[in-house]
Amino acid sequence: MRAALLILPLALLASGCVARTAANIVTLPVKAVGAGVDAVTTSQEEADRNRGREIRKQEEREAKERKRAEKDARKRAHEQGQPY
Repeated sequence: MRAALLILPLALLASGCVARTAANIVTLPVKAVGAGVDAVTTSQEEADRNRGREIRKQEEREAKERKRAEKDARKRAHEQGQPY
């Protein structure tokens, strides 16, 4: 009698686990394909964000190069005794 009282709740719990596991197995391929598509494709928002980042980095490189050129010009002018 006691064994039956213990087995019944365990059987009910196990059947719930089986149903959840079966649902996970069935939905796994759909989730995997969706994740693969997301990884391969780029949304317009991501493309815009990446392009903006690329433009900012290019502007930073140009600003550094411009500062370096101005510094070199000042240095050359100073060495030649000319005002900048």
